[in-house]
Amino acid sequence: MHKHILSIFLFLTFFIAGYAQPKHEIRATWLTTLGGLDWPTQRATTPAGIEAQKRELCSILDKLKEANFNTILFQTRLRGDVIYPSKFEPFTESLSGVPGKSPGYDPLRFAIDECHKRGLELHAWIVTIPLGSNRQIKRLGKNAVTKRHPQICKQYNGQWYLDPANPETDRYLASIVKEIVMQYDVDGIHLDYIRYPERINESFDRSSFKKQKREQDLKQWRRNNITRIVRRLYTEVKSIKPWVKVSSSPIGKYKDMPRYSTKRWNAYETACQDAQKWLEEGIQDALFPMIYFKGNQFFPFALNWEENKNGRWIIPGLGLYFLHPEEQDWDIDEILRQISFSRKIKTDGQAFFRNSFLMDDTKGVLGQLKNFIYPYPAAIPPMNRLDTIPPSIPVLISTEREKLQTKIQWKPSTDNSPTTIFYRVYASDTYPVDIENSSNIVEAHYEDTIYTHRASSSFTDKLYWTITAVDRYGNESLPTPVNKPADDDLPVLQTLPPVPSRHKLVITDATGSDLLKSPKASPQIPESFGKGFFRVFIESPDGIRQPVGIIIR
Repeated sequence: MHKHILSIFLFLTFFIAGYAQPKHEIRATWLTTLGGLDWPTQRATTPAGIEAQKRELCSILDKLKEANFNTILFQTRLRGDVIYPSKFEPFTESLSGVPGKSPGYDPLRFAIDECHKRGLELHAWIVTIPLGSNRQIKRLGKNAVTKRHPQICKQYNGQWYLDPANPETDRYLASIVKEIVMQYDVDGIHLDYIRYPERINESFDRSSFKKQKREQDLKQWRRNNITRIVRRLYTEVKSIKPWVKVSSSPIGKYKDMPRYSTKRWNAYETACQDAQKWLEEGIQDALFPMIYFKGNQFFPFALNWEENKNGRWIIPGLGLYFLHPEEQDWDIDEILRQISFSRKIKTDGQAFFRNSFLMDDTKGVLGQLKNFIYPYPAAIPPMNRLDTIPPSIPVLISTEREKLQTKIQWKPSTDNSPTTIFYRVYASDTYPVDIENSSNIVEAHYEDTIYTHRASSSFTDKLYWTITAVDRYGNESLPTPVNKPADDDLPVLQTLPPVPSRHKLVITDATGSDLLKSPKASPQIPESFGKGFFRVFIESPDGIRQPVGIIIR
């Protein structure tokens, strides 16, 4: 109990110190379908079983939505098998209990639909190189990749792998990725195990290496092979739907650092992942490095990724499973410090492995996230390297406010790109609503054009609302105010309101003469004003003033 209280105190110390929630932050979880580790725990062998699987997934997504997560890394390809009807690989047995047997519905399509209903992004998590054990290959029978495409498969220490040296491997993986991107409205493709098996010897690919006529050693040749595959998959996705994000999860330590040794366990040397080169070349939109370590085996390596991001996103993967007593029994404050540090160095979010440890609230981690770390929704950062034009500003149709209910309706926005448009809903007790303030976000990703809000009490019902439109690249329109303060109901202010970006705070006396006009203002009302009646305005960049309150002294 004392440790738990101390953990909360330590986190709040970091939080108060200024590492509060940013507006844009990726909050991701790896949801594993291999063996039903995270989902499903029941097999779909009957209509009732199908519905049970669906209910279980919806319950998981509801909890993640409630905790203000926004990204699901959903395991779609496991070990040469998949969770959707594919032309290339069979259904995984974790769905129906039988390898290759359809569960009676399309789990990937269902998951995408349910995620989007809740404003969650779904990234199809693809295990790339490993194909599984001899037992797994045998159970897949004639549908196994080793039977259908033996020329691109290799066996090593009782495990099967695709051969990264064979260009046919690129084409095979590209066909799977292309099938998913063309048939499904995924938000991202997430590449896992895009690497060589750990600590393999030269026998794995000696014959292929000898055929090469380049002046490079074995390790560099292997790195180039992996980079070639990454490049092909990235290009394939972007040629079909350029707004779909492409990411991967390299080993959490890139390479040895001057003061911190990886003990030869790193992405560059051990697994031949030249992941920082991928960022430099621009063939990844994001990396989720699996920094499943603690203390000085986490912090300097996280900083190294961030300092070498080259304009892409870095989302540290945190080893949540190490909290479990049967794993390493970490104290929860280790995870809290890692989150706080990632925000301090301005990474683009956090990801947690794996989802069941969130759902089980291991050592209270889900409660900590929900109540302290992710108290408000967060938006996915914009990915506007290919498109910088925001959608049109939403046009308000109607607003209805009755007691504790607010209903807003607007016309659909339009965009220059052929993508779907979603909306962000903001609310505040000050006007105009500051859309850069994360605490004003009500919905970060909302797909309808009618929004209904029911407050639990008058204390939670916000006074002012605004809407913006967002495209699939994350470009956000200017805000459309839903309501404005009336002249006769302006609040009496005890402190000055925050000033939105590019706006100015204006205070006038009773005659309308300006007393203060500033782009920044402290919360305190200047003592020099003396006694009297004063009006407070926020002035927009085009000079329009909106009243936000009055001061009576």
